Amino acid sequence: MSGLRGDTAATPLLALFDLDHTLLSGDSDALWCEFLMTEGVLARAAFEARNAEMARRYEEGSVAAREFCNFHVGTLAGRSPAEWQPVCERFVRSWVLPRIPASAQALVEQHRARGEQLVLTTATNRLLTEATARHLGIDTLIATEVEVVGGVCTGRTAGLLNMREGKVTRLVEWLATQEQGVAALRHATFYSDSINDLPLLAAVGTPVAVDPDARLHAQALAQGWRVLTLER
Repeated sequence: MSGLRGDTAATPLLALFDLDHTLLSGDSDALWCEFLMTEGVLARAAFEARNAEMARRYEEGSVAAREFCNFHVGTLAGRSPAEWQPVCERFVRSWVLPRIPASAQALVEQHRARGEQLVLTTATNRLLTEATARHLGIDTLIATEVEVVGGVCTGRTAGLLNMREGKVTRLVEWLATQEQGVAALRHATFYSDSINDLPLLAAVGTPVAVDPDARLHAQALAQGWRVLTLER
């Protein structure tokens, strides 16, 4: 049956998608910070240069995962998830969705049409990415979690970060909840642009480098992985 594993006909194949610079033409964390500065929530004079430097270090793979994630989750400190929800929804509608090209949505739809199980896996936190996943029609979102104490975001992450090697661990943990083992990764396709996702790209049966950064492009060529360019 098309789209199903040969060894377990009831289990769909996996189609895994990174978000930033893969399905999204931009970085959702950097866009969020720009949005907050535009809204006057963050002072541009104090924050803009720090945001740009963090984006640069992420692209080159030189920033520690915890530092990167806490930098952006720190912008949520002091409000409850319920208070942030309408702000996040407005951000996604006005800043994120216009930057998801039709070619990216079409890529998702190709895998949906094959009956595959769709997963959005992103280092960006859940509060910022839930609405994006809904727009893409992707039911399963694996994202970095936000610590909430007493109903209020602390500005820190919670649990294992969904970044670099953490993407592999978090995916395997999710597979266990679906009564699937690590062997399911052999039947998975993963799309990403970033050298930061090298651990998960190396773990799946079909890695695809999408508009990759220079380091991932070199790795993809060396490994014989498919390189995909989306119309943006």
